[in-house]
Amino acid sequence: MDRRDLLRLLAATPFPVLLGASPAALEQAVRAAHASVADPGRYQARFFTPAEWETVRLLADLIIPRDERSGSAGDAMVPEFIDTLLAEGEEAQQTALRGGLAWLDRECRSRWENPFRMLSVSRQTTMLDAIAWPARAHPALSQGVAFFTRFRDLVAAGFWSSRIGVDDLGYQGNTFVAQWTGCPDPQLRKLGVRP
Repeated sequence: MDRRDLLRLLAATPFPVLLGASPAALEQAVRAAHASVADPGRYQARFFTPAEWETVRLLADLIIPRDERSGSAGDAMVPEFIDTLLAEGEEAQQTALRGGLAWLDRECRSRWENPFRMLSVSRQTTMLDAIAWPARAHPALSQGVAFFTRFRDLVAAGFWSSRIGVDDLGYQGNTFVAQWTGCPDPQLRKLGVRP
């Protein structure tokens, strides 16, 4: 299973369950992200500090980078979505994300003497590889694993609720189907249901 398929599964989880946020906070986050699309230079982070904001933007694009099929998490305004969600969210969620970002910078400083945002892409990737796979991560990195898992869920939720993410999924919405013949073979093969 590749990264996008895993994130699609995470995105299928109902948002309030996945994020622990109220429907009103989610609606506000989506509105803010849509407003940013109209004027990308206008958005000012409401929750994150400038250093955290830079890290959040880097992390989101490392989790879902731009490829030949779709734009990146940044292109889909996922950082704006997350920032608005946290600004409107509960203190426990804010503390967990802010603490996770602080943990990431401390760990990077202890390894390479710089915070995450100032590392080379190869070192950023090395750090994320150490915490992205819970079953393989060293127990001493459990706080980083918990943070990254939560952050990745937020990125997936933001991306696949955006226009870019919906297009990436190929979602057709409520379209009239004269006769249902089942799921098309290409999609079944993609899901590994048929050879």
